[in-house]
Amino acid sequence: MFSTITSDDNLLVQQFINGDQSAIETLVGRHQHRVFTYIVLIVKNQQLAEDIFQDTFIKVIRSLKTGKYTENGKFVSWVLRIAHNLIIDHFRKEKLQNTTSNEDSEYDLFNSPRFSDENIEDQLVFEQIRSDIRRLIDELPDDQRQVIIMRHYLGLSFKEIAERTDVSINTALGRMRYALINLRKIIEKNNLILTKI
Repeated sequence: MFSTITSDDNLLVQQFINGDQSAIETLVGRHQHRVFTYIVLIVKNQQLAEDIFQDTFIKVIRSLKTGKYTENGKFVSWVLRIAHNLIIDHFRKEKLQNTTSNEDSEYDLFNSPRFSDENIEDQLVFEQIRSDIRRLIDELPDDQRQVIIMRHYLGLSFKEIAERTDVSINTALGRMRYALINLRKIIEKNNLILTKI
């Protein structure tokens, strides 16, 4: 059945390329539900999906007319790839349009320490903060210190931590929770400031 539809699609593509307009209508009718469902599942917006669906078949028709269809086989896979590329293009454009504008703000956003290069002073402060945190971690009980080091310094997941320490994931999560609570208590007790001013 599937191979019959595929060979049927190829025949309709050839008929359309040779000037039969009804062939493209048959192809669109045959695959519109699948293509539209694919688009709407990704974009999650009916109106946008309709626009992209329309653009997809406009591009399909142009590509067929200019001889850019070279798929010897699955027409619908080719159409879905075109739809997918148009979806990506849409989200790229949307992302570019949502960039921050300096004109809408009361103060100069780009003259902010967050956007400036770090100088030597910032690097020294950061190193000091890192050193202070490392000393605080050393004050924690062994099991809590171990989970903090494995998670934040070695980048292990809680599943990996649980396996390496031979405990359940819940126990590893619990140790992390208590470690953070204890770190907060130590910081408050010593009146430490661990941020750049």
